[in-house]
Amino acid sequence: MNAPDRHELFLLQEGEKKITFEPETRVPNAAMFTFNKEDHTLGNLLRAKLVKSPHVLFAAYQVPHPLFAVFKMRVQTDGEVSARDALIQACKDLVAELQTLDHEVTKEWELKKIATQGVEM
Repeated sequence: MNAPDRHELFLLQEGEKKITFEPETRVPNAAMFTFNKEDHTLGNLLRAKLVKSPHVLFAAYQVPHPLFAVFKMRVQTDGEVSARDALIQACKDLVAELQTLDHEVTKEWELKKIATQGVEM
């Protein structure tokens, strides 16, 4: 089969970086980030968070090939913050949202267990 081994889709090889950064020379205040061992899930979450930022003018991602867990994200800002700082802030915001979601789901799960304890016989 042409697909890489499953572990190659998420484990970084020795010396391999998770994210690489290249400044964009054709457009001001822009950069291209390459995410290794990630896919559409993170790409779309980051893009959606970035476009909500008031300082981000453009954010998009592409997956160069469907067999490889890599995506490239291009971010352009208005110059008040760098593309790198905008991406870092988007990551922090996503982590905070996911922690809130985890807390709420855990709380509801525990409440459901408490509510159903008396029903089971």
